[in-house]
Amino acid sequence: MRGLRRHTEHHRTDRIGWLRAAVLGANDGIVSTASLVLGVAAAGASHGNLLLTGVAGLVAGAMSMAAGEYVSVHSQADTEKADLARERTELEQNPPAERRELAAIYVARGLEPDLAGQVATQLMAHDALGAHARDELGISATLSARPIQAALASAASFAVGAALPLAVTALAPEQALITWVSGASLASLAFLGAIAARVGGANMLIGAWRVTFWGALAMAITAGVGAVFGGAV
Repeated sequence: MRGLRRHTEHHRTDRIGWLRAAVLGANDGIVSTASLVLGVAAAGASHGNLLLTGVAGLVAGAMSMAAGEYVSVHSQADTEKADLARERTELEQNPPAERRELAAIYVARGLEPDLAGQVATQLMAHDALGAHARDELGISATLSARPIQAALASAASFAVGAALPLAVTALAPEQALITWVSGASLASLAFLGAIAARVGGANMLIGAWRVTFWGALAMAITAGVGAVFGGAV
């Protein structure tokens, strides 16, 4: 009998770590910067002040995204490490109980008890901690937390997203700036939503609509607040 060949497949879950951070960062960059510019423009600020506001929003937002992603994902990583340390101790202290626990998981998934016991025994002989991490704790190499990767992806994608409404602000005529920034930002959000849905294997129209709707709502509310408070001041 010929040796078994390993069939390599590429799944969309392999992209989950960087895709989530990148999409979130770019979306936030477009929405927050465009909303900030529109809110200040509705308040009657000068073109120079709008550019300054946009640049400040880009820098602050990118750093905020990086810090937030790093802290939150690092917390997840710390939790994973604590769970793995506890599981490692349990495996050292009581291997038979851990084997029964693993076998029970496979029985719950549909295997016969005898076969589940054999599978648990063989997997634990190969990599006991890896088997329990994957099947008991739900921790795998694909889905494990990567704080630095998430932070860098979020910061870079935020800066790229924020650069678009900022560039439109710099180039658009002052009397039509609100229209240009709104239109370009909504078009970019629709494109981003469609691309993210395509990469993730979801419906592109639904992805585009979802992102565009919430972006338009954020911009409209911020512009309204700017108009009200700008008029009051």
